[in-house]
Amino acid sequence: MGLPSKGETRLLDHKNQERYYTKIVERYLSFCSDATDRDALLQKFGSLSIGKERGGSSGTDTSVASGTTISTASTAVTASVAAPFPAPTLPQTGTKDLSAVLMALRKLREGIVASKRIDDFATQAYLFNVRTAILVKHSESYHPAILYLLRSIHPKHPLTSFELREVTGYLVLDAACRRADLAEAFALRNRLKLRDAKVDAILQALARDDFIAFGRVKRTVDGHQAKFLEFSEDSLRRHTLKCFGRAYLSVDVPYLEKATGATFLELVERDGVGWHSDGSKVVIRSIKGRS
Repeated sequence: MGLPSKGETRLLDHKNQERYYTKIVERYLSFCSDATDRDALLQKFGSLSIGKERGGSSGTDTSVASGTTISTASTAVTASVAAPFPAPTLPQTGTKDLSAVLMALRKLREGIVASKRIDDFATQAYLFNVRTAILVKHSESYHPAILYLLRSIHPKHPLTSFELREVTGYLVLDAACRRADLAEAFALRNRLKLRDAKVDAILQALARDDFIAFGRVKRTVDGHQAKFLEFSEDSLRRHTLKCFGRAYLSVDVPYLEKATGATFLELVERDGVGWHSDGSKVVIRSIKGRS
């Protein structure tokens, strides 16, 4: 679709960029304030995850949503030519709200790149973009933003040690979980000199196909890292179920549920296991007696 900000010159002005960013943050906070608590907010992001609605992506900076949503967001953001600065009037609720926020953030990123701005504001805007896009699992927004932070901003305007560890951790987890490329993830960790115990524990659990360790680490990570783990969870659970099917005749229900992170009923309905429950045990295979 080309660049969303094509023909838009107001975002080349630094003051306009800052006002535009303030409007975006206000809309984002308005969306978040509808949730009653942390769990409700995470559930809200999960239910509106753009990643669920799209196929696999390469991480290139392409369109954020459907043509209708893009048209609505783009028109709203640049509606008034006479306005002294772009003032986005974004949709109020639902997936369109998040899509419009991400589209506006992409326009802001393009303005920052075109104006060759590298300072505290550029860092702040890109970090906000990365964190917001991760919560909706939209790799087309967070992946190019991470690369620009590391390749263009950090060499000239260094990130803090915390920010650098955070961003490199996201890049490593994206390779390991979304792209399922553990070799690339380990290579990135070594090349970027990442030292993060939780990221290391995740990589080790994935390398060993250890769903129990994976679930243990998932309970300790923050909401952004947990979003990356969701990319790997289903495939790792299916692998664990195959191991149970090949190694056991029966297994205790509590142990099976702990090892897979799901109740037996969920395994039957969602994963389609053909096993049956016999009280406190799950019968995986039955041995036929000799005739």
